[in-house]
Amino acid sequence: MREEHLEALSLLHDPVRRSLYEAVAGSGGDVGRAEAAEATGVSRTLAGHHLDRLVEAGLLESGFRQPERRGPGSGRPAKVYRRASGERSVSLPPRDYAVLASVLAGVVDALGAEEKAEEVARAAGARLARGHRGEPVEAVLAERGYEPYADHAGDAGVGAGGRLRLRNCPFHALSQEHPLLVCSMNLALCQGLLEGLGDRPERAELDPRPGECCVSLALPPGSALPPDSKTNED
Repeated sequence: MREEHLEALSLLHDPVRRSLYEAVAGSGGDVGRAEAAEATGVSRTLAGHHLDRLVEAGLLESGFRQPERRGPGSGRPAKVYRRASGERSVSLPPRDYAVLASVLAGVVDALGAEEKAEEVARAAGARLARGHRGEPVEAVLAERGYEPYADHAGDAGVGAGGRLRLRNCPFHALSQEHPLLVCSMNLALCQGLLEGLGDRPERAELDPRPGECCVSLALPPGSALPPDSKTNED
């Protein structure tokens, strides 16, 4: 399995493939060949070749998007790509921290020590902030793999500033086994990070959305963060 992961990740050494992967992964949805080609500055044919290689390696998934107009002359369904749901990682020499994390989470559940776990997670967030004083929280979250993006859709109860949403959960696998514990600790970690950065910890709230992190942060009104990129028709 390690060799399979290493072979898959080695494909990203090619700068074109890496750019295409990042364009698809950063979209938060389905991306067509033409859109991926435009985003990376390569031809549609070349983009399609590399995108299909990434699908074969399990780094992307593919499907088809039906044209908006049906009937004669509407055209064929367009092939689209999205980030694969599975995870790939390589450690040399081999390490397996996920198993120990699962065991420790089970211990917390067995002892009923959720409140203590949240306290420790909040302190860990504050410690993390020490090396990032003066940096915006979105930059720190991005460095930790959360993939933050601004959502200015103005959902009810969100406020004029919208939300800083987190497309990726760095603890996704563990959250599937212990969702309540992991999500509560994740929230505490983000609140501790905000507090350590001199920001308001209450900006972070539990706000689960399908396929994304369970935490989001309130954005101040007039935030200059760019919104999430939306896919167009291929």
